[in-house]
Amino acid sequence: MEKNIIIDLKNVYKKYDDLEVLKNINFYIRKNEFLTLLGPSGCGKTTTLRIIGGFEQPTSGEIIFEGKNIINIPPYERPINTVFQKYALFPHMNVFDNIAFGLKIKKLSKKTIEEKVKNILKMVNLSGFENRSIESLSGGQQQRIAIARALVNEPKVLLLDEPLGALDLKLRKEMQMELKNIQKSLGITFIYVTHDQEEALTMSDTIVVMDSGEIQQIGTPVDIYNEPKNAFVAKFIGESNIIEGIIHEDFVVEFENIMFDCVDRGFEKKEEIDVVIRPEDLIIENFEEAKLKGKVISVTFKGVHYEMLIESDNFLWKVHSTTMAPVNSLVGLSVLPENIHVMKKVR
Repeated sequence: MEKNIIIDLKNVYKKYDDLEVLKNINFYIRKNEFLTLLGPSGCGKTTTLRIIGGFEQPTSGEIIFEGKNIINIPPYERPINTVFQKYALFPHMNVFDNIAFGLKIKKLSKKTIEEKVKNILKMVNLSGFENRSIESLSGGQQQRIAIARALVNEPKVLLLDEPLGALDLKLRKEMQMELKNIQKSLGITFIYVTHDQEEALTMSDTIVVMDSGEIQQIGTPVDIYNEPKNAFVAKFIGESNIIEGIIHEDFVVEFENIMFDCVDRGFEKKEEIDVVIRPEDLIIENFEEAKLKGKVISVTFKGVHYEMLIESDNFLWKVHSTTMAPVNSLVGLSVLPENIHVMKKVR
């Protein structure tokens, strides 16, 4: 086992009556890592987070925290704090008392509490807000207070359950950067739950993609985006063209009855596979010279690029390009070998 692992989930299984919510989940989290549990509603990501925090008990399995199984340790005794989507701030207390709540329970000195609250408010860019009422704060400010209240207790791990879900788009993007900066500066392990792919790609060191109570893929944002393990990951993370193909030998793949060079190897000869090509990786070429040919069915301006649907003999390709080809025009398409991603078919 790696020395810097802080939490290790081993065969974590959770069942409600006849419903399997988690099916033997196995993964680990490193110290000072920003790890995101990503997936659609009902995939098991929040249940996983709640089990780590101690708010749910697994049906079976172990949660190893720094070498010790903490399954039977209650939430308040774990060196873990949680920030929920609903911030759960105390409306009858001002900002100072909300943040100081946990410190007062620990019976720290008044001077120590004041110093800690002042420092954490500075970190979340809310210096001078000590005496403000919670109800006078904006959604983004309340979210920062909730984070400050969790961080002031100096947990080893912070759990965040879709904490940006209630914010508008602009504020969400600002807070994504702020959260990442806070995590880096404090060196605390963050475990983050979201269904937002862009949020996961922007903030994470590691992403755990989940579906139907199972892990589909674990990797860096670049790995998850560029090398999806299966069709679910390819569709869920960004936009994809997924077409059936055959890999004839190492580095040679066929789709649309055309042979292409690729960079994949290790498949059986003549194995039926799925090919993933991202829309931005398709290049519009001269119709006569290209291997792939098609007719432009629709064009939509998306701001930074045009989105075109191009119909070939056997497939409808989605293409993102700064070059616009008009509707009904005939175009060629090309793709570099490294942008052709070969995946095993899910049986």
